[in-house]
Amino acid sequence: MIAAAGLDRLIGDPLWSPHPVVWMGRCISTLRRSVEHWSGGHPRWLRLGGLAITLVLTLGSASIGWLIERSALHTHGVLQSVAVLALVAGLASALAAKSLEQSVLNVIAALPCEQGGDLSAARQQLSWIVGRDTTSLSRDEILRATAETASENAVDGLFAPLFWMLVGAALWSLGLTDAPGPLALAWGFKAASTLDSMLGYREGKLRWLGTAGARLDDLLTWLPCRLVMLSLPLVSRPWRQWPALVRSAESEGQHDASPNAGRSEAIYAHCAGVQLGGRNRYGDHWVDKPLLGADHPKADPQGICRILRLTGRLELLWILIAALLSWSLQAHVQ
Repeated sequence: MIAAAGLDRLIGDPLWSPHPVVWMGRCISTLRRSVEHWSGGHPRWLRLGGLAITLVLTLGSASIGWLIERSALHTHGVLQSVAVLALVAGLASALAAKSLEQSVLNVIAALPCEQGGDLSAARQQLSWIVGRDTTSLSRDEILRATAETASENAVDGLFAPLFWMLVGAALWSLGLTDAPGPLALAWGFKAASTLDSMLGYREGKLRWLGTAGARLDDLLTWLPCRLVMLSLPLVSRPWRQWPALVRSAESEGQHDASPNAGRSEAIYAHCAGVQLGGRNRYGDHWVDKPLLGADHPKADPQGICRILRLTGRLELLWILIAALLSWSLQAHVQ
């Protein structure tokens, strides 16, 4: 996993590489068309079809990861070397630290230096990483949206898959090498996350079709999100205020409609010292999100960079703790 995290930080998601999430997305699109045709638009059958898509994609993705793990553990020679490389590359593909950081920095770089400058390039860059309408956002709103996606997607794109990798590695450390390992669990999570990204909307047929995938993603992200809440203050400057930071994040984040997103953004708001939350436009309707870190200044490029640095520090802390726990488990088993 250390090699996978390093590979992710080094090259991210290169355009020339066939990314597993792209294939997951294509499968979802194909299955969605089939289910919508089969269901005739009836809510009950759409829910059932959505459940079937969720089971097929998550179990299928996890099974492919498990087969790669079997090859890495139980083959020999050249075949094993290829399988190990595939395992490391597969684990790296489940992490999004580099791609998230680059996407966030692209938005900042596209902002004009002077106030009142043309914001179209920054709005375009932002539209690739957020779901809200960006066409008329002001400079302050662009910066807030960038800070919010850097915070929320740190959990969704990095710490949640990393958590499931660590669970798989722990199972192996306990001698359960036939159980689903780090790649199987990470790809299973990425499948659920991709389902939520593509189908988890409360509009049209997706109100029923995307329910199963969205609920599964909420469930699989629940514990990693709380662990980020508990551990992020340890790598921020006011770490001595750990109890107060966690309490504030829980108090403010619980008012968000999502069981995870509000808490993710809240703990980053307090640890990075930026104000997040407010009114967002999604399509033709407005959503009022809870105000997070109201005592802090509005998000600016420096605050966003603090968020990115906190993410890097916390990733390193998680990996170090995991390495120590793995060593301890192996010593106990032996």
